[in-house]
Amino acid sequence: MSQSAGREATLLAFDYGVKRIGVAVGNSLTRRAQPLVVVQNRSKDYRFEALGKLIAEWKPDALIVGLPMHPDGTPHERTQLAKRFGNQLNGRFNLPVTWVDERYSSVEAEAEIRAGNGRADMLDAQAASIILQQYLDELSDDHEFH
Repeated sequence: MSQSAGREATLLAFDYGVKRIGVAVGNSLTRRAQPLVVVQNRSKDYRFEALGKLIAEWKPDALIVGLPMHPDGTPHERTQLAKRFGNQLNGRFNLPVTWVDERYSSVEAEAEIRAGNGRADMLDAQAASIILQQYLDELSDDHEFH
């Protein structure tokens, strides 16, 4: 096991949408994600100013972006929008970005909220939390953050 394996890392995850961006925070040591906030996607400047404040506050080691796909795994229009968003995050904040398949995150988030495990106004943040939890669940014990 290398020295940096098991090092605690803070992660921010994003469920990108044309109108709203759900944000979740998680930790590689506890491997738990939680919904954080929903940012209105009013404009590019507004979006990155709001996300910059979150990044400054949480000081994440890496960013996770949900990648929407068709049920059969093929990309669609929103796939490219999410990729561009992740690339812009990387370019602006110089943090590594990992994309996670988010085919069913919104459906799962809606089901959790209907079951009383969340608030309707936090649907997008709940979806981001599901994306991040999926990423954390797939981490190997010796995963290293750079």
